[in-house]
Amino acid sequence: MSAESVPFAWQDLDARLRVAVFGSGGGIGSALVDALLARPGVAAVHALSRPGREANPGHSDEQGRLRRIGVDIDCDESLAAAARDVGGPLDLVIVASGTLHTKSFRPERRISDLDAATMLEVFRINTVAPALVGKHYLPLLRKDRAAVFAALSARVGSIGDNRLGGWTSYRASKAALNMVLRNFAIEQARTRPQTIVVGLHPGTVDTQLSKPFAGRVPPEQLFTPERSAAHLLSVIDGLGPGDSGAVFAWDGQRVPC
Repeated sequence: MSAESVPFAWQDLDARLRVAVFGSGGGIGSALVDALLARPGVAAVHALSRPGREANPGHSDEQGRLRRIGVDIDCDESLAAAARDVGGPLDLVIVASGTLHTKSFRPERRISDLDAATMLEVFRINTVAPALVGKHYLPLLRKDRAAVFAALSARVGSIGDNRLGGWTSYRASKAALNMVLRNFAIEQARTRPQTIVVGLHPGTVDTQLSKPFAGRVPPEQLFTPERSAAHLLSVIDGLGPGDSGAVFAWDGQRVPC
């Protein structure tokens, strides 16, 4: 990662950082909310999720820094209303939502498994929704110092790293997300050069998303949501402006696009 600058003084009690986490009702999103509330320099955490899936952090919020907000992140009107509610400036926006499978579909194992409705649904959640979040929340990032917009991507979204095939909808939706983030980075650099836009690969995490496939993963490579959240925030801690537009794995290594 770039050593040009570190965007946040997380341990600075006077930093008064304001953050927003989308998908806060999921395993990684909820763990991110907990981890952010544990940081003394964070003044406000806006936990956004679909109505009925609000975050339930285990960390104490005695200072009233947590706000739970219901939002449909693939709906322009809902995102716009939530953006007005959240307001600015924001120091960090993380999109932690995504899908790999549901009760009605699983990732494709072969070309013959492809289904148009499934592909559209996966792209709607994994690509369109984060793009719309960027549309409404990039303008809320602060202008006077570095700020970060991050979305959970995946190593399997790397075209150059694809050796196995399969999982076409998921792979393609994450590859498309990486392009969206790259576009955001280029456009932000023209007017807000301190804004950092990145994709983050969280590793294989013990959540509902990976549960059907977790049995194939060695125990030391299967992270708890809390461990994954700690890794991701550590990566964010070390980002500089020169990193904008890239995708990073949980260990800080760049993922080829």
